[in-house]
Amino acid sequence: MLFSLLALGVLVLFFTNISLGSISIPSKEIFNSLTGGQATKSTWEYIIINYRLPKAITAILVGMGLSISGLLMQTLFRNPLAGPYVLGLSSGASLGVAIVILGASFLPHSIASLLLSSYGIVLASSLGSFLVLMAVLVVSFRLRDTMAILIVGLMFGSLTSAVVGTLTYFSTAEQLQKFTFWSMGNLGNLSWSAIAILAVCVIVGLLISLFSIKPLNALLLGENYARSMGINYNKARLLIILATSILAGSITAFAGPIAFIGLAVPHMAKLVFQSSNHTILFWSTILLGAIIMLVCDSISQLPNIDITLPINAVTSLFGAPIVIWLLVRKRKMMG
Repeated sequence: MLFSLLALGVLVLFFTNISLGSISIPSKEIFNSLTGGQATKSTWEYIIINYRLPKAITAILVGMGLSISGLLMQTLFRNPLAGPYVLGLSSGASLGVAIVILGASFLPHSIASLLLSSYGIVLASSLGSFLVLMAVLVVSFRLRDTMAILIVGLMFGSLTSAVVGTLTYFSTAEQLQKFTFWSMGNLGNLSWSAIAILAVCVIVGLLISLFSIKPLNALLLGENYARSMGINYNKARLLIILATSILAGSITAFAGPIAFIGLAVPHMAKLVFQSSNHTILFWSTILLGAIIMLVCDSISQLPNIDITLPINAVTSLFGAPIVIWLLVRKRKMMG
């Protein structure tokens, strides 16, 4: 029944998200556009199909992908504070984008304009994440200790942050503003072809995660228990890291680094369903991730207001108090 309510919640919030915005569009017109009909005004049709629908789909993909990658990292490292960016993927993406945006002034104008296009920034972000992923994977083959991989990921994060800090120090106000806007996250401005690429990456990442459910359940009781259950620990660890990298890397490339979702939603799923079984947690985390992201995006684009709030600010402001409340409530119930 809970799963049914969550699935219904995703549908209702998806429709609500499309209906909200600076321009008020009647619900009937939205329903007509989404079911293959035509809206009364061509401008309404354009706004729904080319702006609001892609944004809502992106919100669902981002919510699902980050939530699951957070769940994978928390189980692998057995650390409740682990999130999708714990391997340094976000820092790698930020470095790639910083080099392109902040270092563009050192390049010829034709190359700079090509790199500063939306796809140029996506490519730089993907390349940055990929290079950090390769470094983490090489280290994971050498290190048997999983906690050491966590420390290596944090060190990569510190290294890339230092380079980004140096680049920002020598940048102009315009370059800094552009980089800051990227780092705040953005669900809009994605073309249908970009959404298709993102959707493929998220689906691949989710499928790899689905095949990792049995190892994840075994890992709850520790590495030695997982081995005694016949789990190929090194293979399972590699798959989990790969799934997280595909999900977090592709989402960061297209939507920027979005905070809170990957860290908090797995905790919310555990508290709502009172279970540590990953068969239940996988689907509940997916649905809750989509719901929370749609709610945050709806808050960021309040009706009849021209300003759109940065999604990163909304996810943290809206989400952190909820998690604190849930944890306090759980403590009281246990007490």
